[in-house]
Amino acid sequence: MESRNPAFRGNAFYQRTGGQGYGAPAGYGAQQYGAPAGYGAPYAPPGVRPMTMDDVVVRGFLTLATLVVTAALAWALVPTEMAVPVLVVALIAEIGIWAFISFGRKANAPMVLAFAAVYGVVVGIISHTYNDVYNGIVFQAVIGTALAFGATLAVYALRIVRVTPKFAKFVMAAGLALIGLMIVNLLVSAFGGDHGIGIRDPGNPLAYVFSVVAILVGCFFLLLDFDSVEQGVRSGAPAKFAWYCAFGLVLSLVWIYLEVLRLLSYFSGRD
Repeated sequence: MESRNPAFRGNAFYQRTGGQGYGAPAGYGAQQYGAPAGYGAPYAPPGVRPMTMDDVVVRGFLTLATLVVTAALAWALVPTEMAVPVLVVALIAEIGIWAFISFGRKANAPMVLAFAAVYGVVVGIISHTYNDVYNGIVFQAVIGTALAFGATLAVYALRIVRVTPKFAKFVMAAGLALIGLMIVNLLVSAFGGDHGIGIRDPGNPLAYVFSVVAILVGCFFLLLDFDSVEQGVRSGAPAKFAWYCAFGLVLSLVWIYLEVLRLLSYFSGRD
């Protein structure tokens, strides 16, 4: 399956046997299933249990729970003076595991849970840092993220926004553009700019706009996640595809959470 969510791109959940994926010919595509090019429907071969919605719920819960537990441990156990070194190490490990899953196409329970554990350390340290400056902001951000998730799920279930290949390309382009702007902002800040290009400067209205757009894009990625789950269940994807779904959902949720956290900080007074 070539999912509409970039986190699921590729034929990763197909275990290659003799150069073929679960009995599908090499280079299988959407044209075989009447779907748009690049968005073929997956299927489980004989003897392989197909994915169910319960699989996604259970694996998604396990992945998110792992992230929350390690975030809480990092919050409680990492001393302030060690926060930056631990954060840097966790970020490097997170990027490494993310790349291995995304490009090495190895989404399984150990890899996804390891990613969630390391990502939890990053989230825990960042959250603690924000909460030290803006007391109570983390709880507000969690509530905001839950509301965003619920609203996005409702929008998808009611088909208010339909996930099409064109929509998926737009979301992908928007996500890459946001990441590109953040990298440029970081580089400008590192080489002498006090507030980079202004997209993270609380005193610049552009920062508010950027955070709102980033939250919306995160919600759009959730729409792609929901569509991937629905496609997988409907077409009988192998049960292991549920780990890809959990991986994508956690990526989208944490993206939204961190952006909500930053946006709230613009409106909060320092303690």
